[in-house]
Amino acid sequence: MTTPIRPTDDGARALAQGLMAKARFAALGVVLDTNVPLVTRVAFGLDPEGGPISLVSSLSVHTGALQGNPICSLLLGEPGDKGDPLTYPRLSLICRASFLHHGDVGHAELAAHYLRDHPKAKLYIGFSDFSFVRFEVSEAHLNGGFGKAFHLVPQDLVPS
Repeated sequence: MTTPIRPTDDGARALAQGLMAKARFAALGVVLDTNVPLVTRVAFGLDPEGGPISLVSSLSVHTGALQGNPICSLLLGEPGDKGDPLTYPRLSLICRASFLHHGDVGHAELAAHYLRDHPKAKLYIGFSDFSFVRFEVSEAHLNGGFGKAFHLVPQDLVPS
């Protein structure tokens, strides 16, 4: 049986990097403390080094889930207005989450960077219940459209 996964090439890397650069939100998959999966929508951005981040409230269920079990996944990419939604590219990131709280080293610099792409977050970024989440990617799966599946490693996601 042949594998449907194509060898990773520069085109796949560029597509994945483009999906990450354009995304302003993502579907976040977490596991609750009851061992039940939960998928929710979160803000999405990239830190100055190109790593995935989000700004989350400690009041949200998904934040509590990440604090209890940092293993998670993110889905990026949206279907277009026409045609079959499954023909549009999407990127799944398998990650481990870590938090950067107010007062932590680097928080102010990351906040300034984040606000350039997410200016509306200025309304709540200073609230004490909001923290940044950094997602350390361990692997990624790119579906570039029908018959275009790729397995990527973290280095494939950062522009050289």
